Amino acid sequence: MTGPTRTPWRTVPTEEESYRPLYARLLGLRFVNPGGVLCFLFFEGAVALAVLLALAELVSWWAVPVLPLAVAIMVKLNDVVAERVIHSAALVPEQERDRFRRQVEPVVGRARVPQTLPGEARPRR
Repeated sequence: MTGPTRTPWRTVPTEEESYRPLYARLLGLRFVNPGGVLCFLFFEGAVALAVLLALAELVSWWAVPVLPLAVAIMVKLNDVVAERVIHSAALVPEQERDRFRRQVEPVVGRARVPQTLPGEARPRR
């Protein structure tokens, strides 16, 4: 079984892929890395919410499979957007990155402090 070619931009190392939650592996998430609790909330929480809404007769029963599917589509869309952001940030020329770093870095300097001897009075301001 061969999967899609993986780019060097992956945030999850290949050797840790088998330890990821099933939900993240099934969706093929590469940049969004939800933990076990978050995957539980994404899938089982969406199913429970859909069942509660259907039992309260706020939605029909077709919402039970549709709501988890909609949540999965949004999570995958978030992963695709994160990939595009990372790739577009990598395309910024090094010159622009350096200019941005110079603008953002704090200026470190030395302030002149008047020195007084231990017996002298400090000058008033």
